[in-house]
Amino acid sequence: MTVTDLPGATLRTVHVSAMDNACYLLTCSASGSQLLIDAADDTPALLSLVNDGSARLDVVVTTHRHWDHHRALPAVVAETGARTAAGADDADELPVTVDERLSHGDTVVVGDLSLDVVHLRGHTPGSVALIWRDADGGTHAFTGDSLFPGGVGKTTSPETFTSLLDDVTARLFDVLPDSTLVYPGHGAGTTLGAERPSLPEWRSRGW
Repeated sequence: MTVTDLPGATLRTVHVSAMDNACYLLTCSASGSQLLIDAADDTPALLSLVNDGSARLDVVVTTHRHWDHHRALPAVVAETGARTAAGADDADELPVTVDERLSHGDTVVVGDLSLDVVHLRGHTPGSVALIWRDADGGTHAFTGDSLFPGGVGKTTSPETFTSLLDDVTARLFDVLPDSTLVYPGHGAGTTLGAERPSLPEWRSRGW
């Protein structure tokens, strides 16, 4: 687990499973309210993450429908009573009832923290990213499997690739600063500024 103190919140990160899934817990400094992004696997590790914060879990947001991102979701929800949220077009594919069906432009509020929902179509129909601006103006993007260091997420056709790259370009790169920290669903993070020069190459290569 890594712990990062940010203006107005604490971010805890744990990597689980052989697929190196990244799970993120954002704790509001003022209220102790907590948001978990992707209950991917290893329920004990995720509950330890929650308890290391305020021991209160308000909501779990699942970034997309793929099985490796919600294996621990039923157990975590049963243990904590947290409400659930996911992109509207992926919600019915999850192993729990989704309380909040998220659409582009929605907001997820946890304590004093407000995260903008960005619908990124292509990796799955209902993939969402969450954008949080900290108290000092820093921007943080939790992108699931839609954006990684080195490219966008896996797609299944030229059409879905174009859709995803178009959304990532228009809804992330065109509107957020280069300093934006990117927290993907697997592996290490990056910044938009580090990835921006590669956008033409990604489009040209088609993946």
